Amino acid sequence: MLEDIRKPSLSKEKAVLVGIYGADTPRWLAEEYLEELELLADTAGAETVEKVLQNRPHPDPTTFVGTGKLRELKSLVSEKNADVLIFDDDLSPTQIRNIEKTVDNKVLDRSGLILDIFASRAKTAAAKTQVELAQLQYLLPRLTRFWTHLSRQTGGIGTKGPGETQIETDRRLIGKRISTLKEKLEKLDRQRTTQRKNREGIDRVSLVGYTNAGKSTLMNALTDTDVLAEDRLFATLDSTVRRLEVEDHEILLSDTVGFIRKLPHNLIESFKSTLDEVRDADILMHVVDASSKLLEDYIDVVNDTLEELEIEGKKMVLVLNKIDRLEPSELIGLKKEYPGAVFVSAARGIGLGKLKERLKSLIEEDYVEFAYDVPMSHYKAVAYLHEVAVIDREHFEGNHVTVEGSVSKAERDRFESILAEIQPVNSQ
Repeated sequence: MLEDIRKPSLSKEKAVLVGIYGADTPRWLAEEYLEELELLADTAGAETVEKVLQNRPHPDPTTFVGTGKLRELKSLVSEKNADVLIFDDDLSPTQIRNIEKTVDNKVLDRSGLILDIFASRAKTAAAKTQVELAQLQYLLPRLTRFWTHLSRQTGGIGTKGPGETQIETDRRLIGKRISTLKEKLEKLDRQRTTQRKNREGIDRVSLVGYTNAGKSTLMNALTDTDVLAEDRLFATLDSTVRRLEVEDHEILLSDTVGFIRKLPHNLIESFKSTLDEVRDADILMHVVDASSKLLEDYIDVVNDTLEELEIEGKKMVLVLNKIDRLEPSELIGLKKEYPGAVFVSAARGIGLGKLKERLKSLIEEDYVEFAYDVPMSHYKAVAYLHEVAVIDREHFEGNHVTVEGSVSKAERDRFESILAEIQPVNSQ
């Protein structure tokens, strides 16, 4: 195994944040992005001492910011006594190597920072496995920069071989470990699939949204539970499932990792099994921070991520949260702009009744009425209907019971396929 390249620090590290803006990204938006990067750095345990923005049409392929700006950054890092330089974009191995060589300091890109946060917050076996897999996939193409100490020896003939041999050895070790982790994830995925099968007959609703939108706070408010909810990015990594009663319906409400712009692809890939809670949901509850200036941007990020995960065409309710932070005029404007949304404040319990009504309406959207005349000997069938359907009337006569109500088409078809001999008196 590779020795851990990260050195734990007892004191809070000082960070300088770097971003660029240009035709594709206006300055005001780049500033918002750096504010988000500052939150990420804080979540990782770093104190931001300076934020730097550079106007460039596109990143420099060798140094990202150009050699002149890089020399300025070297001076700034020294002046601020910073421990780490964090870039708000992904850097190539070449860019990282050149930047580190110039500033002679630790350098992190956006993906590296997010992976570090995930590593510190993963609690369950599944999350830890997925994070380690993503870290190794991120590390593999960047191995060479961790062996630069060899070039500082005497140099000349004979000094390059051992370094290259060590790198190749580590590549093989990492490759083997990646295969092991993938096998472990497949096993965990099979276990979760079995657990999900045991939930058949119960409506499933999954919370999705940009990180820090208030999903966990909303889950707590709806289910009266105590899921960890912090005013920090990525407070939740592991999938959490709670039961929610909405009139005649029992719902399994799940919450999982929040989305974020430019989420590392390897992380999306490795977390696909955890996000199966989202994929298998009947309804998606898209939670958005209504008080954010980037509300539209956050909605787009979540929709794009769902598309990348091939999760499309599901019933969805847009929930604009944190309305207690809005001025009345702002709330009126958002209601005009998003007429189909439900407006809530999870922290203050505002609008939760309307949200439950919307969930009930969506659940019953594809319900059909039924009336079955069931022999008493099929009492288990009647019990099954009580679990999955809304029962309006039940009448016993002789050796039969007539059950009337409404149920989803899927549950009706499942019921009729299992008990093909039971013919409905009336079904539409």
